[in-house]
Amino acid sequence: MIRYGKLVRDRIPDQIRARGGTCVVRTMEHDAYVAALAAKLVEEAKEFEASLSVEELADVDEVRRALVRALTTRSHFESVRRTKVKIRGAFAGRVFLESVEDQP
Repeated sequence: MIRYGKLVRDRIPDQIRARGGTCVVRTMEHDAYVAALAAKLVEEAKEFEASLSVEELADVDEVRRALVRALTTRSHFESVRRTKVKIRGAFAGRVFLESVEDQP
């Protein structure tokens, strides 16, 4: 028996059963689910950083989408995102900040 103790995609248990395996699963409470999604986001982001693959980026995006659904509405999230872009910009300009010297 292999113990995982982690959040997985919805169809993973079905795929395990289809190949003849057995698994123990449970439905998480909201707060635990959000915490597990946050941990999964970090995990997937590290995997993307290591590979720079579109497949890993898709995993990051799927976790991001699940977090949006768990924490807010899509319209509210988009409103917050647009406001941040308006005030701070996006990342399209490829701006890399080397240093800052604060002036009195």
